[in-house]
Amino acid sequence: MLDCAIIGTGPGGLSAALNLKTYQKDFVWFGSKTLSDKVTKAEKITNYPGFPEIGGAELFEKFQAHMVSAGLEITEKTVTSVMHSGRHFMVLADNELYEAKTLILAMGVMAAKLMDGEEELLGKGISYCATCDGMLYKGKRIAVVCNAPRFEHEVAYLADLASEVLYFPSFESGINRENVTVLRDAPVAVHGDRRVTSITLRSGATEEVDGVFCLRNAIAPTKLIPGLQVENGHIVVDRQMATNLPGCFAAGDCTGRPYQYTKAVGEGNVAAHSVIAYLSPQN
Repeated sequence: MLDCAIIGTGPGGLSAALNLKTYQKDFVWFGSKTLSDKVTKAEKITNYPGFPEIGGAELFEKFQAHMVSAGLEITEKTVTSVMHSGRHFMVLADNELYEAKTLILAMGVMAAKLMDGEEELLGKGISYCATCDGMLYKGKRIAVVCNAPRFEHEVAYLADLASEVLYFPSFESGINRENVTVLRDAPVAVHGDRRVTSITLRSGATEEVDGVFCLRNAIAPTKLIPGLQVENGHIVVDRQMATNLPGCFAAGDCTGRPYQYTKAVGEGNVAAHSVIAYLSPQN
């Protein structure tokens, strides 16, 4: 069993990973090898100590160089659920199960608003994982909402299974399949009683579908971990970055404002040291 699982590769996740590596803890770090879109797209950062007026792309290069020099490895699998068994955590990522004694959540905040009906129909036609649930929709008509190009391989996988895919990317898509229709509209509501039956689009149009896949950079914390205390969309933590679940800590934007890189780095450091204290034999 691992000492820790870190979810998120922004500044908070990187800070936590560096500290756990220094203390020779055995952990898995989930996220993207591009680390953080928020960082790389920043035009100018003026409040990061030691780097006056540094550009986001340059800061990313420094983050990446530090990560490589420390020997850190990122597991590019999408975490779709976390189960807390009382004494440890079971993390499901792309149909593979990881077990860890502790957990650090550093996945930022979900910018996308949930569709009306999404929460109620989760697991009843709404899915966050193509490889987990794709086979359930073989020969079916489905909708796919995607907000990052790195998930397009999952869209292609779904296209190999479904009879028809209504695809709603928030970027210029590279998908070119006969059974995939790329739409510049967007679903705003999902309908169904026991199962998903249709979606309503921003334009007012309605489309009948058998399922909806939401491939996003982040999943709402309460959907990821049942029982996690959240207020106003942010994870509730104390000064040690501890959540209400024993052994679970959080850092960065997911814990609330201000959404600052320096705050995230500091919280990632505290979260890692809290994990180290939690794992100590005296605890």
